[in-house]
Amino acid sequence: RTVYLNKSCFNGLYRVNSKGQFNVPFNKNKKVNTYDGENLLTIHMYLTMNDITIECVDFEKSVATAKKGDFVYFDPPYDTWDEKDSFTSYDKGGFGKEDQARLAQCFRELDARGVKVMLSNHNTKYINELYKGFEINVVMAKRMINSNASGRGDVEEVIIRNFGGEDD
Repeated sequence: RTVYLNKSCFNGLYRVNSKGQFNVPFNKNKKVNTYDGENLLTIHMYLTMNDITIECVDFEKSVATAKKGDFVYFDPPYDTWDEKDSFTSYDKGGFGKEDQARLAQCFRELDARGVKVMLSNHNTKYINELYKGFEINVVMAKRMINSNASGRGDVEEVIIRNFGGEDD
């Protein structure tokens, strides 16, 4: 069902309403391609032949056992812009400023353990303050999903990491 919803909804977006119910509109395609046998077999082989665990847990729990030399990438719901409408309702609990601060603390704890950590987010003053002291690179990213066409186009994002030298 999840694959069908992803393939048949607007731009493959996933979001829920305040009741936790999936609420992305149908994309109006007459044909929905939900099955690519070769791709499915490739993914199946990769997941079964490697030491991979897929979990649906809080981000802190998912990285609790990360150790020196591991690599962790976070792609959280992005911080909101004060001057623009921003979408963060991927689940009924949302992901607000307190969650952003908790993620930054987790990032710092992983850094202290020697884990290589990378994160992407909007280029906001708040995010830059949370990750002060780490490598922060501003990149332009194209946004094609927005109910208002004027909200589509290039936006500034940041890639934040605790590594970057030749020895890393």
